[in-house]
Amino acid sequence: MNRKKYDVMGVSSLDMLRAIAEGENDPERLASFARRSMKKKKAALELALRGYIQPLQRLMIKTILTHIGFLTAQIELLNPEVTCRLSTHQEDIERLDFIPGIDTRMVEQIIAEIGTDVEKQFPSAAHLCSWAGLVPGHNESAGKRKSSTMKKGNKYLKSALIEAAHSDRGSKTYLGALYRRTATRKGKKRAGISVAHAILRFAYYLLTRKEMYVDLGEDYFDKQKEQSIIRYSVRRLESLGYNVTITELGAS
Repeated sequence: MNRKKYDVMGVSSLDMLRAIAEGENDPERLASFARRSMKKKKAALELALRGYIQPLQRLMIKTILTHIGFLTAQIELLNPEVTCRLSTHQEDIERLDFIPGIDTRMVEQIIAEIGTDVEKQFPSAAHLCSWAGLVPGHNESAGKRKSSTMKKGNKYLKSALIEAAHSDRGSKTYLGALYRRTATRKGKKRAGISVAHAILRFAYYLLTRKEMYVDLGEDYFDKQKEQSIIRYSVRRLESLGYNVTITELGAS
């Protein structure tokens, strides 16, 4: 059976979990907590909510929900302090906020981890990516490439960037195209790492050059392949003694 995925941190899901923790068992009544678009999935929700929850499980759900409430309150308490401390770096925040998959909270986390004087701390984008652990390890001997693992790095920054990378998988942007291209050849895990690496490189250049993000476009790789084919064809014809002039169709 194809199981649907739901956001357990959404308002509807939290209401359902609270009801379960308080002893509610009826799938229909639990599904009635669905809001907005989830209302269209009531039948699937009722099917997913069938089952028996033991008293210990209800207690654990209640404990987890209490902890989530505590963490949410702490975040709300700290948000004004974070905003205040970053108030002098609004231009940098706006620059990074334009990168696909990155929101303001993610920008705050990036700046918190790498600091505000990036170029002083990291002499190059490659150095920053290596520090964050977003450069695959290399293991090669006698010309044979062995299995490689990711280098250890800043686990908080790395996990946040990989999460952002996966959110780009369906976007019609350069990063979305990079994700899909890499996932096809190497799988989703490597795609997430590749896009996270690209995001961090973009962040480094935007912060050090004080430039705004300009997307390369979803068709970037198609254009690169097209240019490669053209260059190869020209070289082949010239090697056969032809003088080649390239003229784009429709060009005046």
